[in-house]
Amino acid sequence: MQRQAVVAGQFYAGNSRQLREDLTRLIPEISIKRSVIGIVAPHAGYIYSGAIAGQVYAAIEIPATVLIIGPNHHGDGAAAALYPDGAWLTPLGTVSINPRFNALLQEHVPFVQPDSLAHQSEHSLEVQAPFIQYLRPDATICALCIGHGDHAAVRRIGEGIAAAIRAYDGDVLIVASSDMTHYESAESARRKDDLALEKVLGFDPEGLLRVCRQEHITMCGVVPTAVMLVAAGELGATRAELIAYGTSGDVTGDNRQVVGYASVSVW
Repeated sequence: MQRQAVVAGQFYAGNSRQLREDLTRLIPEISIKRSVIGIVAPHAGYIYSGAIAGQVYAAIEIPATVLIIGPNHHGDGAAAALYPDGAWLTPLGTVSINPRFNALLQEHVPFVQPDSLAHQSEHSLEVQAPFIQYLRPDATICALCIGHGDHAAVRRIGEGIAAAIRAYDGDVLIVASSDMTHYESAESARRKDDLALEKVLGFDPEGLLRVCRQEHITMCGVVPTAVMLVAAGELGATRAELIAYGTSGDVTGDNRQVVGYASVSVW
């Protein structure tokens, strides 16, 4: 099964030459890269959040296997939808789904179901793929699209992912795809996003879910981020670093209603 690039030409350039030029500009040259377990990276159009994402991808070593976890913006398909075996197409070419790791995820992770419908129109996972392809052309991926979930479900999924990675017996990067506060003033977005990022940097997935609920923080990838934190903690991660933060207002100059973007590395 091949998944077409449904937001190429919208969220990022639709042809290979322009996309490579954009990625060269968005990803800074960093000579010393850190080996990490997980990252948070935004998923808006590259004009808005590509530089925030590019900074975290530039700072890390990308292993040969990457698990991308994103939210389900459309509500289609399974609640925890794992893209079946096959490949994803982007303007940079084909990135293969890793069949062995896919099988281990289905074996170890509760609630996960093979399902392509949830991925059919979902941009949050797709926009991560060109960054991975550009920096690690031989990488294979697995793609997990998750809807809403409470703390108990998040913990079980995160622990299952950690168990699958241990069984895989190879390095896996976990990418949690998320934007931050949506459509508030830049000042309000920064205040709310600081509260959420405090929980991310403090390895507090339950606190992250709670503060987003209590403070009405519209972090669309809060569940994928919490799942990544649980899995990373199970795999021995103890540190997290905010790599970059910004808003759409930094690009447009209009700070009245912005979307916030953050990138974080976890190791």
